[in-house]
Amino acid sequence: MLKQRIITAVILAPLALMAILFLPLFSFQVVIALVVGLGAWEWSSMSGITRKFTKISYAVLVTVTCLVLAYILPTDMIWYQGKLNSVYHYILSLASLWWLISLAMIIAYPRFSSIWYCSKPIRGIFGFFTLIPTWVAVVSLRTSLYDVDPFYGASLIFYVLGIVWAADIGAFFVGVKFGKHKLRPKVSPGKTLEGLMGGIFASSLIIAFAATHYQFEASRIWLHVVIGALTVGVSALGDLNESMFKRCAGIKDSGTLLPGHGGIMDRIDSLTAAFPVFAFCYVTWMA
Repeated sequence: MLKQRIITAVILAPLALMAILFLPLFSFQVVIALVVGLGAWEWSSMSGITRKFTKISYAVLVTVTCLVLAYILPTDMIWYQGKLNSVYHYILSLASLWWLISLAMIIAYPRFSSIWYCSKPIRGIFGFFTLIPTWVAVVSLRTSLYDVDPFYGASLIFYVLGIVWAADIGAFFVGVKFGKHKLRPKVSPGKTLEGLMGGIFASSLIIAFAATHYQFEASRIWLHVVIGALTVGVSALGDLNESMFKRCAGIKDSGTLLPGHGGIMDRIDSLTAAFPVFAFCYVTWMA
């Protein structure tokens, strides 16, 4: 298992790096849409969908939705005079609302879950709320200030990846060593409060580095720290959200597309929450 995980990571990491840094913007949008589409295939299983045709249809619908957005809103129209296009901003606003609702669902689970637990369509709609804004967020960040610095948007993506991955690593090691108090045992028995604190501490190092790298005004550093901490916190929410839906579907992993890692959603669950919330905060208060 460990060997498979290492081989998969060694193959995928350089591909992801090159895609973020060097793909033309439209090609980048297409690639991210395909990744989101694979995530949709797995979400269909988490929604309780078993028919292959229906699963394919769901994945295609999510992918095509992203591509239609890319077609009707060319990359040079995503940002105008430093402002994000209102359609994308609206989608990110809805995503932030969705994650507040998801937080309430996780806190209450399994109470009140009967409203959506047995409904495949509702769980499928939840997938749209999770996956489409992820695509919008990544594309919005990548195209930010592209005409000024083609790599600025890439640095924003790496920043989110850095703090989320640091949080995951910190949470894992601290949780294994010191974890005693379960975070939400009915949703994900392995998550602990100590692990969450360890993740926040580890990610704070990345946040501190970024504060100096982006050279924020002293009066705005607090805003950067708050948004960074919020992004880390909501990334844990994304993890719990996927665990909740996998528990509803009675599955351990979202899929088998990544040998040694499980499925696509198992790897991007934290990011589906972190990217939209960070992007919303960025375009609202930081851009």
